[in-house]
Amino acid sequence: MKQKLEPRVVIVGAGFGGLYAARTLARFPVQLTLLDRKNHHVFQPLLYQVATAGLSPADISAPIRWVLRRYRNVEVLLAEVIGFDLDAHQVRIGDGYELAYDYLVIAAGASHAYFGHEEWETVAPGLKSIEDALEIRNRVLLAFEVAERQAALTGQHPVLTLIVIGGGPTGVEMAGTLAEITHTALAQDFRAIDPKRARILLIEGGPRILPTYPEDLSQSAQRQLQKLGVEVLTSALVTDVQAGSVKVGSNSIRADVTVWAAGVAASPLGRSLAVPVDRAGRVLVSSDLSIPGHSEVFVIGDLAAFRTEEGKMLPGVAPVAIQQGHAVARNIGRDLKGQPRAPFHYVDKGSLATIGRAAAVADFGKIHISGRIAWLAWLFIHIFFLIGFRNRFIVLFQWAWSYFTYQRGVRLITGEPKLARTGDLETSNRAKRA
Repeated sequence: MKQKLEPRVVIVGAGFGGLYAARTLARFPVQLTLLDRKNHHVFQPLLYQVATAGLSPADISAPIRWVLRRYRNVEVLLAEVIGFDLDAHQVRIGDGYELAYDYLVIAAGASHAYFGHEEWETVAPGLKSIEDALEIRNRVLLAFEVAERQAALTGQHPVLTLIVIGGGPTGVEMAGTLAEITHTALAQDFRAIDPKRARILLIEGGPRILPTYPEDLSQSAQRQLQKLGVEVLTSALVTDVQAGSVKVGSNSIRADVTVWAAGVAASPLGRSLAVPVDRAGRVLVSSDLSIPGHSEVFVIGDLAAFRTEEGKMLPGVAPVAIQQGHAVARNIGRDLKGQPRAPFHYVDKGSLATIGRAAAVADFGKIHISGRIAWLAWLFIHIFFLIGFRNRFIVLFQWAWSYFTYQRGVRLITGEPKLARTGDLETSNRAKRA
């Protein structure tokens, strides 16, 4: 019989925070259980590359069990957490099961925020999971296929319009890459249409894109986007999203594909803790990342609202989650040794956002970089954080191939394509025969 180790630590979520907490905690004399709804960890910063057919899902993901296979005191359970009993030290999971803990680390992440318009999600998917990326990829590729069919059968088609809502890093990356593939990878694939004529719009409600970056980098990013052919609309509030159109103020814009990148909302598990949360549902944590009244419960990553000593709220990005995962694990280790906990201090190593081929911006404090050098920095830093040598090698090879050949090798439409959206085939056939 396997010997039980005490105390028992339960981690909810295998994103960056949960996974790095698990890897550090596994070195301590604990019994560790990691819970997640999926059996794989996803490198979310590269999801847009899956959505734009540059990488396959396997290139940016790895099975959780494989990542933690060397740690004998770690078990991984495929389960959905539905709530907690903090007084009884229990995690409630689906099918009526409960799991006891001595320490609890909640790293459940975030989902899309549609600001009270949840009905928009079906026509404007966000980008938080492999499923989201594949759905967007299908919609983008299908839009060109439908236009090609319509042009071949009727002799004409409307100019394709692809809209990205939200000018943060995800929106900028999506818009830039969409413009890039329409002018390169897809340009030679079609006969009846010219993909280069596709219109790419990036809509931002605020006065500038990349609002968390210095103003000079925001301006540089906008210039680089416009050079790629992206139309950037700032101070433009989206008031409605329908199938086939986006309304900005009172003006309606035709849309063949709409991608949502305008906001995120913390996992609802945060509110289930019955502790203070901010407007986005993030849990207000203490200096050691524990929650008020329960020093054995920690919240990290996108679900945590942590304010630095300077009063700055930390963003929901991978470096923050990784550092918090390490910090929580070390504080649990200090508890085991009878040592006082250390407050969390975030070391900001800079921010990077890619825009397209050899185009990016990088904020390293007093040093601001744009263009090819920033893109190379972004490329190698992201590859460094990928889980597993195989993933790093494949991603580097795929990028080198795409860079030198202008090709996107994963242009697959999966599932059951719905081709009737822009007109039925019978009508098109009648028109062609006429």
